Amino acid sequence: MARIVGGLTTSHVPSIGGAIAKGETQSPYWKPFFDAFQPVHAWLDKVQPDVAIVIYNDHGLNFFLDKMPTFSIGVADRYENADEGWGIPVLPPFDGDAKFSWHLTESLVEDEFDMTMCQEMLVDHAFTLPLKLMYPNAGARWPVRAIPVTINSVQHPLPTAARCWKLGQALGKAIASYPNNAKVVVLGTGGLSHQLDGERAGFINKEFDLLCMDRIVNDPEALTRYSNRQIVELAGSQGVELMTWIAMRGAMGGQVNTIASHYHAPVSNTGGAVMLLEPVLVSASMAAE
Repeated sequence: MARIVGGLTTSHVPSIGGAIAKGETQSPYWKPFFDAFQPVHAWLDKVQPDVAIVIYNDHGLNFFLDKMPTFSIGVADRYENADEGWGIPVLPPFDGDAKFSWHLTESLVEDEFDMTMCQEMLVDHAFTLPLKLMYPNAGARWPVRAIPVTINSVQHPLPTAARCWKLGQALGKAIASYPNNAKVVVLGTGGLSHQLDGERAGFINKEFDLLCMDRIVNDPEALTRYSNRQIVELAGSQGVELMTWIAMRGAMGGQVNTIASHYHAPVSNTGGAVMLLEPVLVSASMAAE
């Protein structure tokens, strides 16, 4: 049976890709952020997940304002990256897992989540950069099969934090019911606090970011009680990407152990954060090995 072995959260701003392309990952500005992934790399080497389910928000590469699903899922065997205009390199295509994806989709729809099913799907920096951060030495072939799941955080009205939590719970249930063996890592990518436009452009709320990082571990349902308006006020207009973190944590369920946690701001006008969580039962089984 499939099982979740870990959950990862990370910021995904395009400038991360620029720093990688320009060889600036160890510059004074970027070093704290990239060094935070060293324990993630060690964990990946040890656990070797088979599938990465990436929960993210599309920025117009695959969906635009005229067609913006609230929730979507890729059900393909291959996903292409394309030039988004940020000046970051286009990464090699990602192998999907159509059989697993269709199982997840059927289960989510049965649980009353009306997913947009994408048999062809371009994946943008919010999907590609987190995987590149996980696997910096990947060549033409990525070490995991990847399944994209998007949450609309661009075109209002947005789904609520509570709804995204329930999506994560339904996703976790769907993963656990898949009969084939697969070790799954679930990613929530985006945020934390940032605002790219308007009078508050450059806004970062470190206090709220650190609160979210604590709550995502110890009291995730507390985050579901914030309205979208409150999240925008506290975290900026793009801080609603917190929804992807909430969905990831909903999928993990139960208690988790923190394997790695790091906050560094600013990362390109963003409260940059990295967290690696492990289900308590997985931690216990690994300790016994």
